[in-house]
Amino acid sequence: MEQAVIAALLVVGLVIGAGVGASYARAQRGWKDYQTIRTSVPGARRNAWTAIRGVVVKIAVIALLTVGAAAYAASGSDEERASPTPTGTPTPSHRPGR
Repeated sequence: MEQAVIAALLVVGLVIGAGVGASYARAQRGWKDYQTIRTSVPGARRNAWTAIRGVVVKIAVIALLTVGAAAYAASGSDEERASPTPTGTPTPSHRPGR
């Protein structure tokens, strides 16, 4: 009977040990991943700000070009049009009946 109890305790110990060992290995792997990511965050943050700065510069250039084009279109061209322009002297008109 004593050998059966020892065998049962051994099996229970092996199952618990395997579970604890797997949990320890998972925790160790998680800690290693955390340390790797923590050291890469400053570089990733710097890259993100560089990308944001590039987008902001492109948007600013597009906005300036759009405002400039709208201002140029609103001011009109420097060329005179071929349409007749009003003169300062009145033209005599004939009044019928006088």
